[in-house]
Amino acid sequence: MKRKFIGTALLTLSLLTSLTPLSSAAADSIVQSETVSSETAKLLQELLRFDSTNPGGQTLALAEFLKSKFDQLGVETEVIKTPSGQAHFIARLKGNGSKKPVLLAAHSDVVPVERKNWTVDPFGGVIKDGYVMGRGAMDFKGGLSVFAQAVMMVKENNVPLNRDVIFLAEDDEEAGEYGTDWLAKNHWEKINAEFALNEGGWIFQDADGKTTQVNITTRDKIYVSFKLTAYGKPTHSSRPMPDSAIKSLSLALAKITNWDTDPTLNDQTREYFLALSRTAKEPLASHLKNLAESKDPAKAREAGKKVVELGSYPLLWHALMRNTVAPTIVQAGVKENVIPGSAEAIVNVRLVPGSTPFEVMEQLQRVIADPGVKVSLASEMTEEEARKYYEQRTAALASSTDTALYKALEESSKSVWPEAEVVPALFEAGTDGAAWRDRGVPVYGIYPYPLDNDTLERMHGNDERISVKSLEEGTKMIYNTLIKVAGSD
Repeated sequence: MKRKFIGTALLTLSLLTSLTPLSSAAADSIVQSETVSSETAKLLQELLRFDSTNPGGQTLALAEFLKSKFDQLGVETEVIKTPSGQAHFIARLKGNGSKKPVLLAAHSDVVPVERKNWTVDPFGGVIKDGYVMGRGAMDFKGGLSVFAQAVMMVKENNVPLNRDVIFLAEDDEEAGEYGTDWLAKNHWEKINAEFALNEGGWIFQDADGKTTQVNITTRDKIYVSFKLTAYGKPTHSSRPMPDSAIKSLSLALAKITNWDTDPTLNDQTREYFLALSRTAKEPLASHLKNLAESKDPAKAREAGKKVVELGSYPLLWHALMRNTVAPTIVQAGVKENVIPGSAEAIVNVRLVPGSTPFEVMEQLQRVIADPGVKVSLASEMTEEEARKYYEQRTAALASSTDTALYKALEESSKSVWPEAEVVPALFEAGTDGAAWRDRGVPVYGIYPYPLDNDTLERMHGNDERISVKSLEEGTKMIYNTLIKVAGSD
């Protein structure tokens, strides 16, 4: 039910936004696109011009385009069509088989856009002020371009390989039934590997543009959605009732949005904030250390507030230190002159591993403090099935940092950004890496380009972008990683 409910809302939004004309500023910007020599930036421009909005976007056309690029180099390729008419793309560089393959996975689908709020065509592949702009520029067609370009460079340079290098452009990562779980169930032999690289960790820049930290994520937060349901007496809109379902739901949502969960750290996030404290300046460094080490909930809460107030990436750090709670969908009413008898909202939660959805559900019910508003899992699973599922998600271990891929990422990051600290991290959102993790394959995550907070906050928002310089640096880092992890000794 969760997937159908959210998918319907996204489809409606996609259809509406696709019909919205560009603003005059966006239309004018199409002819203002800058030219660059970066092959990765050029590839990203081409990929952005495929409107691969999920649902219903052009992932098949994008897959065929990628196939043409790799076919020109003589690489083994395949387009795998899904029952929905979309597609995954696979390219494989053959090694000598002495080691198991390494996989690089990047999703080709993107979230919808609100065109009227963009200053450029979101599907125009525009370069402006040194940034490639467009839906998916950062999440994750930029990463797809970096991974693809690095793999093609390995082929172009005829690098001898001990292991196959598999490049995968995935469909249905943002939503849908035919993502990597479907691919693994039906075509596992084509994506089986010793370890995998996916989206995830951030590469931080300071105010001067210096790269200070490289995060390699080894685990994702746990995804869960709740449904809030309020009931009231349906009647004519000319005679409002005091027990309105919309009123009850609105009051509940207001309480939730004005509430914040307490810091909930586990061993991984404690180590992460301690690592941040070693490169931060005072007084932020002390607050980060207090957040990581304090056993007093009140002191940890105060330290967390200061970290968010003073930090360079406030929303990211806020999310990493706690279970986040965000209302995302509201539905009520059938006609404008009818007061509805029920109203529903979806509240999306990202859990720090170690927490359970049932704990957060109880917290939500206490915060709402209205027995007339029911909180339940937005899922078709029974409570028993849900408990088992989330126990498995919580028990899953982070990917080991003692592998050839993690070490190659660490060494290559230091070679490109010598002053940066490389740390394993928790990803504050979710990826489709579970298809491999559930089968015992370590998965590491990275957005392979340095970025500032402004660029980070445009993710899934307006005027999404990534800098050309960052794309170039990221391509160099990923190429070096492939040489270290797959090249012949």
